[in-house]
Formats: sequence, structure tokens, C-alpha cells
Amino acid sequence: MPENAGGAAAYDAAFFDVDETLISVKSMFRFLEFYLEFRGEPPGTYQVMRDRLGSLAATAPREEVNRAYYRLYEGEPVERLAAAGRAWLRAELDEPGFLLEGPVAEHAALRAAGVPTFLVSGSFFACLEPIGELLGAGEVHGAPVRVHRGRLTGEIDHPVIGAGKAHVARAVARLRGFDLERCVAYGDHASDLPMLEATGDAVVVGADPELLRHARARGWRVLAPAAARA
Repeated sequence: MPENAGGAAAYDAAFFDVDETLISVKSMFRFLEFYLEFRGEPPGTYQVMRDRLGSLAATAPREEVNRAYYRLYEGEPVERLAAAGRAWLRAELDEPGFLLEGPVAEHAALRAAGVPTFLVSGSFFACLEPIGELLGAGEVHGAPVRVHRGRLTGEIDHPVIGAGKAHVARAVARLRGFDLERCVAYGDHASDLPMLEATGDAVVVGADPELLRHARARGWRVLAPAAARA
């Protein structure tokens, strides 16, 4: 990472995707499976829901699938989801390999250098807030779920995937006074490309073919997502 004369990383801010960038799993689906068991649903309920979303994904844009996912939580209490999210993370951390060593180490190094870090994900508060607290991220920005009288309505204001992630980075930079050309973004999937292109520097995590092509063309670093030691 670039350094200034004082030895600190010369970034105004760093933006990180979460799933398969900082953690090794897709948090939305892992949490859904955990939550259904948490609230006592019968066996097989998760697979039915997963299959339904998979069928939709075969014909619909990712943004539509993302919205459909949150409709599964219609009427769920915010407090119960938050409690389940903390329990879910504790359970995941009991298994080796949940955290990805390389990206997590870079996140820690940026924080130590005084660089504000922001997690940006299509996932939501139940998953992201505990992860943000664990890693010491400055802020987390996930799907803006709509809440009425303490319960999710099942709708979101907009998906935070694809162009939605770039929108978050630009909004954060505008509100905080960051120069995006002096920011860095981390992502693992082609859908992260708008956010990676929005910042002056970018790091590709893993081996997504489209991102690797952009990395070669633009001189972006590529980081192996080695799992953290247990």
C-alpha cells in the first residue's frame, strides 16, 4: 500500500466488500440458514427458500434477487435479528477459516495507520454489524432495510450491489470530505467492479477472471484470500 513520509498509508479511506473478501462465506445465506433454526423452523425450510431464490436468480437480475431475499424477513423483529446475528458470528468463528487472513490483515494495517475503513455489502445489519465490530471497521453499509414499529417490512430502499456499492463509496466520500482518488477499494467479484473503479486504487481478492483482467490492465494488486488460522 502507498505510504506517505510519515510511514502511514496515504489513503483517505478504504472500502471493503465483505463476503468472500473479508470472510470466506456468503453471509446472507449462512445467516438465513442459522436464523431459521434460531427461530425453530422445521428442517428443510432453508432449502425450500434457497431453491426459490435460486430459481429466481436463473432469470432475474441480481438486484431483484437481492430484494426477494429481504422479503423473507417481513415481520421479523429488529432486536431478534440483531441477537441472532451476534450468535451467528460466534458460531461461525468456532469453525476454522471463516476470516480470510490476507484481507483481514490489510484491514487491520489500514486501521493501525489511521485510515478510516468502511464495509460495503449487499448483506444487512444482522450480519454486518457484528463483523464490523469484530474487525473494528469505522462503519458498515449494507442493504437499507425498511423498518416499521421495530419490525422489517420486507422491503429495502435500494440494493447495495453492483452500482449500489459505488454509490455508497461516493456518498461516504462526499459526506466525509474524502478524495476518492486517494481511496482504495477491495473486492472479490465482478459485481464489485463499480466500487473498485470509483476509487483511485483497488485490490482484487481471489481469482475472479473479469477482475483479474482489469487488475492486469490497471495495475491493481491481487491478494490471495488465504483463510485465517484457527
